[in-house]
Amino acid sequence: MRTLAEWLSLQESVHPQSIDMGLERVGHVAAALGVAAPAFPVITVAGTNGKGSVVAHLEVLLTALGARTGMFTSPHLIRYNERIRVAGREVTDAELIAVFEQIEAARGATTLTFFEYNTLAALAIFTGARVDVAVLEVGLGGRLDATNLVAADAAVLVSVGFDHREWLGDTLELIGAEKAGIFRAGHPAVLGTPQMPASVYEAISRLGARAVVAERDFSWQIQVTGWDYHGLALRLESLPPSALAGAIQYRNAATAIAALEALRSSVSARPAVGALATRLALLDRPTVAAALERVRLSGRFQIIPGKVEWILDIAHNEPAAQTLAAQLRERPLPQRAAGAARTFAVIGVLADKDAAAVGAALAGVIDQWIVCTLPGPRGTSATELATRLVPRGAPIQLADSVVAGCELARAQAQPGDRVVVCGSVYTVGPALTWLRVY
Repeated sequence: MRTLAEWLSLQESVHPQSIDMGLERVGHVAAALGVAAPAFPVITVAGTNGKGSVVAHLEVLLTALGARTGMFTSPHLIRYNERIRVAGREVTDAELIAVFEQIEAARGATTLTFFEYNTLAALAIFTGARVDVAVLEVGLGGRLDATNLVAADAAVLVSVGFDHREWLGDTLELIGAEKAGIFRAGHPAVLGTPQMPASVYEAISRLGARAVVAERDFSWQIQVTGWDYHGLALRLESLPPSALAGAIQYRNAATAIAALEALRSSVSARPAVGALATRLALLDRPTVAAALERVRLSGRFQIIPGKVEWILDIAHNEPAAQTLAAQLRERPLPQRAAGAARTFAVIGVLADKDAAAVGAALAGVIDQWIVCTLPGPRGTSATELATRLVPRGAPIQLADSVVAGCELARAQAQPGDRVVVCGSVYTVGPALTWLRVY
């Protein structure tokens, strides 16, 4: 019997390409496994940024309603098991090994990518666990992503920005069209912002989906002591802020609530899942408030308090870096007698990302750059990354690993300073382990 590590190593070599967009191969294996048309309702979440936060809010909201949830996200920070959760619990190695054996038996001569194995494993585990509802985070794009082999009862598009241009296109219109491919006729298409490319609205019209648009069909107002949500039918007053830090989380939390409102109308016509519709009807202020206080998500403006504050955010593309910069400005450094407090950046960015755009977005909020080498085929050396990332003349140090970068920051930071670890999951993951908070 293979170990989990051996299974994951095998899955990286079965298909000749690490990314091969399309649904034919994975759909064929899904049909053989019996997971292509799940009995449970599905919420699919896409977007350049904000997907993880919306998924995290959806999980705690559904759990607060008493639903047995399945959650699929990617990539992972530390352990592969993070990607698949049932009822808030990460799956075990044994569960993964068992489902990989089922997939291997079902696929025959069909080859699969690493992510396609991952998606099939999630669907099979959710089926076996008899979840009430599954939340699927799109891996890349939407239309041809493996998660799109199942029809979403409610689909959420959080944002559209520049990333993965080699796969999705080099204009926002092309990228938007790919992401809008998760929408289905007659089902809700929830948009986390009205500022979407025209191609998104065109796809909704062409597919016959039902648009639910932020700032039009649902909205939020921030008050002195909390915030209010006004939705399709719900009005929730004086909600506590999300436990996730940053003003952007009001939008993400509101989008998740709107998605559940929309899902209720979508599943009401399915007698087999009537119990979920009944639970969704119980969505009220106490339930939402309790969920907002419990939501957790590592590596998304995650704050580790102390004399030196550490902030961890995977921001790996230009829009995410712009959001991170805005959040840092919202959280000013303390005043101190011994000179101005400083912000250190411990940063590593993959070779296929737009490091120059990330660096430009963060330039105004970083005082000292510590640029780290990231290993692996997509990694890059600190020396090479620095030439693309750091503005000319900015203070910079090079580190041969993320751990070495964290050590440099710890040695130099004084009380009142902060250290921002960012640029990739492959930067934040090792930092979380080094900080011993994961």
